[in-house]
Amino acid sequence: MRLARPSLAPAAIVFALALPALAQGPFEGPLTFKASEILPPAFQKGAHFQVAPEVPTPGFFHEFTLNSDYGKFEAEGNAILLVRLREVEALGALDDVSKTAVFVKAAGTSVVNVGKGVASVAKDPEGTAKGIGGGLKRFGQNLGRSAKSAGESASDAVSGGDKQPSNEPQKSTGEKAADAGGGAANSVLGVNSAMRRWAQKVGADPYTTNEALRKALMDVAKVDAAGGIAAKVVVPVPMVVGYTASVGNLVWGKDPQALLKMNEERLAALGVDKKVAGALSKSKVFTLTYQTFLIDALFAVKAKGSASYVDTAREADTEREAVFFVESAQMLKGLNAASPVLEVLPDSRAMVAKTKDGRAVVLVPVDWIRWTESFEKQATEVGERAKKELGAARLQLRMTGRMSKLARERLQARGWTVEEGVKVASLVSAAPATKK
Repeated sequence: MRLARPSLAPAAIVFALALPALAQGPFEGPLTFKASEILPPAFQKGAHFQVAPEVPTPGFFHEFTLNSDYGKFEAEGNAILLVRLREVEALGALDDVSKTAVFVKAAGTSVVNVGKGVASVAKDPEGTAKGIGGGLKRFGQNLGRSAKSAGESASDAVSGGDKQPSNEPQKSTGEKAADAGGGAANSVLGVNSAMRRWAQKVGADPYTTNEALRKALMDVAKVDAAGGIAAKVVVPVPMVVGYTASVGNLVWGKDPQALLKMNEERLAALGVDKKVAGALSKSKVFTLTYQTFLIDALFAVKAKGSASYVDTAREADTEREAVFFVESAQMLKGLNAASPVLEVLPDSRAMVAKTKDGRAVVLVPVDWIRWTESFEKQATEVGERAKKELGAARLQLRMTGRMSKLARERLQARGWTVEEGVKVASLVSAAPATKK
């Protein structure tokens, strides 16, 4: 791919947010940011994409609109935007590969035409969007108890939270997935070593739910299997590259059945019930890659209460929710490296960790927190539970994004300390800076 790669510090993945002046009322309303205020230039526009300039932020996450050569996508939050950008760049890279002399020679008279297949998805942007988990489904993660305890669907809480939860009884996502018999266990079918090898070359998820990307990977892998072209084709390092090394090596290098088995054994070691583990593996939104990220982080810490967090996470209805739980677990792993974690609060969507020094640290991978009636209630509930159930003496909130001045002041007045812009081993990372 021919992408401009300006020098970006590794911290660029933690987006710098410009904080506009806010109303000083008792509670704050939603905001609309400029993409230029919250994204580095290289993430605003590239060879195959452009992010819309207006970014509504009704709750915890920025809502990006991504226009690309392969369709129009909605991305709820910084992390999901990076996933979408990586998919677009991977499609572009595979398109370029399909046009090389080496590929054309290896394909011979084969009917496989990756370039045409990739380009054609632009004609059906709506269908392409459905291929990566549907369009935007606003995620208003309630930071309190799990859906089964709150009597609501996992994605029913409001985007920051002003809407009342539904009291209608319904099956959890895990139970619905189990009934459907789908999910990661079936998504591994057809993902062979050649497909994983090409996914690694272009920094993609071999278990992606993006149908266009999955097809492109499969087509290139077929030609590679016949002509052995992988070592003959150089793919430039994209602006957005692949997964964290430790988990990426597992996802790209390990046979999927072996990876499923490893995850199953790790969940058992954490005390996760077999039924819960089975529901997670059948989740429609937790791809095998997301599962591996979640389990790897929790297994590295082995904190008391981890089994309960898996039980809560498997209720995720959307990719946005799955990524929230994955990044929460990664934040836990990062916290544990600096300050040993003894246990985590059970039955809680927010990851609340009790550290050896007596703190209760609430870990939230969100873009923006404003002071709302709902957030005030959630913070109060989480704080009271942390003190009562974990015996915490102090309360701290650590987040990946930024908080409004009013929200920070109100939390601090209630005894909380706040740390913003916390780095997390993200699902994707900015490419290393290169000289022109």
